Parts: sequence; C-alpha cells; structure tokens
Amino acid sequence: MPSLTSAAPTPILSSRSWGLVPAALLSGSAVLLFSLRLPLIGYVVVAVALAAAWLTDSRKLSDGLAKDLLLIASGMVIVSTISVAADISWGNFFLMGFVLAAAVAVPYSLSRFVFKDRLIRFPWRGGWPWNRVQWGYLFLVLFLGWLILPFYFITSGVYLNWPAVTTPDEIGRLFVGVNAVGTWDELFFILTVFVLFKRHFPVWQANLLQMVIFVSFLWELGYQSWGPLLTIPFALLQGWIYSTTKSLVYVLSVHLLFDAVVFLVIVHARNPGAIGFFLL
Repeated sequence: MPSLTSAAPTPILSSRSWGLVPAALLSGSAVLLFSLRLPLIGYVVVAVALAAAWLTDSRKLSDGLAKDLLLIASGMVIVSTISVAADISWGNFFLMGFVLAAAVAVPYSLSRFVFKDRLIRFPWRGGWPWNRVQWGYLFLVLFLGWLILPFYFITSGVYLNWPAVTTPDEIGRLFVGVNAVGTWDELFFILTVFVLFKRHFPVWQANLLQMVIFVSFLWELGYQSWGPLLTIPFALLQGWIYSTTKSLVYVLSVHLLFDAVVFLVIVHARNPGAIGFFLL
C-alpha cells in the first residue's frame, strides 16, 4: 500500500548544474549591495543573475529558477535602498522597520498571489517538544555568547558601530531594534532565501548561498573586523538547524538568545561597569 505521507521533494537541479551560476551571482551581489555599499554595480550583477536564470530556464537546465531568484532579489534590492548600519534615532528606527518588513512582505506576496505557490511560509507552530539536544544547544549558545562576544566586541572595537546608549529610552530602542532585526534575519535569510535556494539545490549548496547574503548584511549592520569568523558559522548553523527541525520557533529562539547577549554586551561596552558578569 503506498505511503500516505508525501516524500521530500528532490532537488530540481544536480549539484553541478548550470543553475548554480546565476544563483552564485545573485548571492555574490550581496557583497556589493551590503558589505561594500556599491549599489549600482550590485544592481548590474543582480540583473545579470536574473537574465542568466531566465536563460537556464529557457534551455531546460533549470525549472522556475528565474522566478525564485526574482523573489530573493526583490527583498535584497529593497534592503539596499537604505543603510542598515546601526542607528536607533527615531526616524531611522521606523524607516528601517518599514524597509525590512517590506523586504519580507514583497517576496511573500509575489510568491503567494502572483506566482500562486506556497513555498514561502512562516510555520510558527511545529517542532515541539524540543529534545534534550535542542535544549542543550540553547544553553550552549548562551554560554558561548557570554564567553566570546565581549572579547569580540570590545577588543576589536566593533561595539563603536552601535550608538552610545545611556538613557532608558535609548536602551529600550536598542533592545527592540536588536530583537526586531534578529527576527527579520530568520524570516528573510532562512524562511525566504534559504528555502527558495533549497528548492533547486542540495541543502549544503543552498546553505552556502544564503550564508553569503546573510553575512554580507551582518557586515553592514556592524559585525565587522573578524566578525565573519563568528557570523559565517552562525548563518550556516541556522540554515542547517532549520533544514533539520523545520521549526521557525526554534531557530528564532537560538537567534534571539544570541542577540540578548549581543544587546547586553553593547550596553556593557558603552557603559563600563554597568553589567558585571562579563569577563571583560
């Protein structure tokens, strides 16, 4: 009797497919758009990537790749219209919130209402209960954050990429901003970018592609100096965890725990002695 459960979809493209060329071009354009802040050159690379994806589709070397890369590109281009360098002034606070929300909403709306597919989803339910390994990893994230992040932020000086916060109002906006961006990271880089890449490529390739975009964004946000030594494995782990658990709540919990330590470290670095349980 045939199984009633649907099998996991097999990747449309092989690991050596020509479809990797436009996907890699689009992923690489993030370095220009975010890390280097060269939007005009970045837009040219985005256009070349989309044209190359259309070509591979038309020659039956891929199936629907141009459509999915267009969804990813739409979000990337929207984000590139502003600087995402940390700035918690009231005007930028709301502007950045609007732009990041649009960068998730536009690909989702195009996918759902124009292309009529449901690949981009935000499964808030599911993945519960967590097992011992998952709970253990959450505690490990907290411990490693406490151990590594103060050393990284303070010795490299990257805490200066975040504004000085001294008043309760400023500290509150920093807390909301850090958590809001962390939530957006998962909704866009994992639930949109990674999921769309994974439709066409094996998990490891899709994960590398989303990682380049993720890390480029984090670089502009302020994780500079030797920050990629932290952000690259973090982005790869988040993609792998989601591909394994299919739980948005879990990957979001991991990210927000990490960001809670980031928030405390920034406040600590900007106000020496305010938080006494860090080693530096």
